Amino acid sequence: MKRRWNVSLWAGFLIVLAALFTYVWVFAWYPATRDFPWATLLIFAAGLTLTSRGLVRAYRQPQLYRGRIAGPILMSLGAGLLVLFVFSIFYQARQLPPSQGAPRAGEKAPDFTLPDVEGRPRSLAELLGPGAGGAPAASGVLLIFYRGYW
Repeated sequence: MKRRWNVSLWAGFLIVLAALFTYVWVFAWYPATRDFPWATLLIFAAGLTLTSRGLVRAYRQPQLYRGRIAGPILMSLGAGLLVLFVFSIFYQARQLPPSQGAPRAGEKAPDFTLPDVEGRPRSLAELLGPGAGGAPAASGVLLIFYRGYW
């Protein structure tokens, strides 16, 4: 009897590799899948499930399916990639050093000048100063900082 290739083993490992690349190229661009990478984790789970199915098949029916040597190697690599991904996303990415020069909550922000929606330069002092025509000064300015990826 000719032994067959264990397709689930190799397809599962390719899906695990696809999980890594799709996170970087697709899912990291959208906040719903970047902040908590649920879609990538589902792809990892599907790939590791398929790989483990192929591994079980290789050991239960070795006369029919190949993969007794490659199976444990691919399963270990897939699990290692999952551990590396989880470590880098949930732990390493949040290990940012504290900012020494950033103002704390409630402190007055240093004066700065940025373009407004029409492209005209506006300074913080101008926004907090007396309004046009002697209008009362603004009591505060709301600054919104968007988290970005470069």
